Amino acid sequence: MGESSFFIRFATSILESLTLESQRKSFFKRIRGQHDQEEAEMSFIDHLEALRWHIVRSVFAVLVFAIAIFINVDWIFDNVIMGPTQENFISYKMFCALSHKLGMGDSLCMPPMSLNILVSTVSGKFMSSITIAAVGGVLLAFPYLCWEIWRFVKPALKTEELKHTRGIIFWVSFFFFLGASFGYFMLAPFTFNFLYNYDLGTQHILDYKPMLSDYLDSIMDITLGSGVAFELPMASWLLARIGLLTPGFLRTYRKYAYVALLVLAAIITPSPDWGSQMIVCIPLVLLYEISVIIAARVHRKNEKKWEEWS
Repeated sequence: MGESSFFIRFATSILESLTLESQRKSFFKRIRGQHDQEEAEMSFIDHLEALRWHIVRSVFAVLVFAIAIFINVDWIFDNVIMGPTQENFISYKMFCALSHKLGMGDSLCMPPMSLNILVSTVSGKFMSSITIAAVGGVLLAFPYLCWEIWRFVKPALKTEELKHTRGIIFWVSFFFFLGASFGYFMLAPFTFNFLYNYDLGTQHILDYKPMLSDYLDSIMDITLGSGVAFELPMASWLLARIGLLTPGFLRTYRKYAYVALLVLAAIITPSPDWGSQMIVCIPLVLLYEISVIIAARVHRKNEKKWEEWS
């Protein structure tokens, strides 16, 4: 009887220990599950934190350039903002010299402008300085902004994808600054010269004095719009890389694309003359054809990879 009670107590203790062990394991499983959930949640929060610091650094870079521009805003306004309206602007000299060299006389020599700009609000001059500094800060910090975006996206890319994105920041910045330079040095002089010398009626009673805000909007739209439009090859490369764009599609809808580029050129150019629109449209057409070549090269590489994998 004593031995049986001993075995009963021994078996009971074993069952209790097993029960406690199972409860302990289930407890730690719950703890680990909660911990994994917290890690996943913290991982998402870490991504948001990383994005926040990318944005903070980008804003700081823009502010640094904006402050530097604001300190020298008088010189920038006289020589950069008002440059396309001055007789000694480099584009006027270049076109006039080219006209004489080609034996065309003064056909490409634009008449001088004497532009007077109005300010109708009390804070107009100060707010215009802020606008010049802000837009200039974004322009100068554009490569750094692209780099910050790239740093945020880079961890999500595979090793093979990273190999095909080498130099992407350089090329994005190159095409943007190429387009901005084209808009500033080529398009802006033609636009402002045409609008200044355009007259309505025959009595010459209209006094042309544009508002400062209108002039700033025009030159910024021309510069930034041209910079964005010149990103067409990079956009084609990206869409072709992810398989959303093929060279056959670009060739098939080429004529419709030309019409769209004409409309885009009309939007970028504030002046209604066909000459300024052609100056914008011709480079856009060339960029479109370059995009076709780029898409074709990417498509051939993708097909080669599929053949190797199959």
